[in-house]
Amino acid sequence: MATGDKVVLATSNAGKVRELAEPLAALGVEALGLDSFPEIGEIVEDGDSFEANALIKARVVAAHTGLVSIADDSGLETDALHGAPGIHSARYADDWEFLAGESRDARNIRKLLHVLRDVPEAERGCRFVCCMAVVFPPSLGGREWTVRGAWEGRLLTAPRGENGFGYDPVFWDAELGRSAAELTREEKMGRSHRGRALGALLAAWPDKP
Repeated sequence: MATGDKVVLATSNAGKVRELAEPLAALGVEALGLDSFPEIGEIVEDGDSFEANALIKARVVAAHTGLVSIADDSGLETDALHGAPGIHSARYADDWEFLAGESRDARNIRKLLHVLRDVPEAERGCRFVCCMAVVFPPSLGGREWTVRGAWEGRLLTAPRGENGFGYDPVFWDAELGRSAAELTREEKMGRSHRGRALGALLAAWPDKP
């Protein structure tokens, strides 16, 4: 990779694009989101791990665009449920009915807290996991690699905080003494699974200045 090169971030989430675009720009690399390639459409993520799903997305985008692609897959693992909801985190409660005015995130949290309602505090260990995959198209050598970041915590019994998204309101960071939803964006990036995966990705990025 060289200054002036472009990569495609395999997401339409503006927040994720912004988080990745800033550090990549410092390496002289321009990041584009999937909104620049609407013809790609929805990518089916049917892998059996975070790494597999990230690679699926990155490979599809790299093959379609002919550019280096970066994709991530992330979720919440709980000790009491042997790692669930894991790769199914985003759709964990799709088998539950929505309450009036309820978001998907809120429904996922409602189901998880119900399932773990009798689990004592000592057994409520959990972690956020993020895997990022980088895929170079065949024209650029076809190189692939993945990195992983994890953020250890404990599952609360009720939501706390208004920031963040997903399971943030019920994820407790014992070191900071706050939930993930009570952290600022800067604090969260300094602690989070995505921030740690991003740091590993940038450390492994080829031809850094």
